[in-house]
Amino acid sequence: MTSPPPLPALSLAAAVALLLALLRGPAAASARPPPPLHGARPLAFDEGYTQIFGSANLALLRDGRRVRLTLDESTGAGFASQDLFLHGFFSAAIKLPADYAAGVVVAFYLSNGDVYEKTHDELDFEFLGNVRGREWRVQTNVYGNGSTHAGREERYDLPFDPTDDFHHYSILWTSQRIIFYVDETPIREVVRAPSMGAAFPSKPMSLYATIWDGSAWATLGGRYRVNYKYAPFAADFADLLIRACAVDPADPRPASAACNAGLLDPLAAPPAGEQRAAMAAFRRAHTSYSYCHDRRRYPVALAECGAGGQRLPARMFGPDGMRQHRRHRGGGRRGGQDDVM
Repeated sequence: MTSPPPLPALSLAAAVALLLALLRGPAAASARPPPPLHGARPLAFDEGYTQIFGSANLALLRDGRRVRLTLDESTGAGFASQDLFLHGFFSAAIKLPADYAAGVVVAFYLSNGDVYEKTHDELDFEFLGNVRGREWRVQTNVYGNGSTHAGREERYDLPFDPTDDFHHYSILWTSQRIIFYVDETPIREVVRAPSMGAAFPSKPMSLYATIWDGSAWATLGGRYRVNYKYAPFAADFADLLIRACAVDPADPRPASAACNAGLLDPLAAPPAGEQRAAMAAFRRAHTSYSYCHDRRRYPVALAECGAGGQRLPARMFGPDGMRQHRRHRGGGRRGGQDDVM
């Protein structure tokens, strides 16, 4: 395996904004692949991915540059990268199933659960199916060294209808921070704290995309299950971009030594200026659950909750980490909680 050439010296804001600017606009509207950018380009399916389950429920469109995953009563579907990666930038344009999609889970994520069954790492975008009259929810997860018992989950409303058109969802993973993006906006930053230890993902992972039945928990805590009267449920993936350090499991060197040390240097700095302001605005307006404010799970907040872009006012959340909706003068109860979990 060969590593791609290093990126030129750009700041995090400039590098990511340039990359995502090419991925949005016309590309977002029609899911056309963007032009090459410093050696990084969207991959056709057979160039970098393989089907992992679902048989006929995975369809390749536009010469393999768009992938359609469907869920029906028989099965869901999924695909994975052919390589393992240690750190990188991972992005896809995704259009979610329309109409009634309660219980349906669409996921775009990094994981090494097939290699490290009990000590796996994972970074997720999970899209949790909707019922009519409610927005889709998106959940981000950060798990390290099998730390699912200490989940670091957040949930958000989306400020648009993700079934109308393609939108880009991206994960930046470096040795010191993890940033989730929706289109060009960073929505979450996890800064590595010494107290996290191995709970910060640090082992090579593969990239996955799946659709599956999450009736037991996905929509309002399992209150609404998948209704197969509306099947098949289809999720489309395009602009599949990987700018990352591929590692060979057979290489005897440590994965960090096998990678090009300068590959992600331009992306190593935290968001600043307009990007940090945009992240703060998104988080205040759209965060519906925060593990950092879930005092029932964590009477003492985890160490990283005070760092980077994790901060949100405690008054926004109830004791279970759910967002509290405060009504203005004119009647109605105050402090009512969201019911998304």
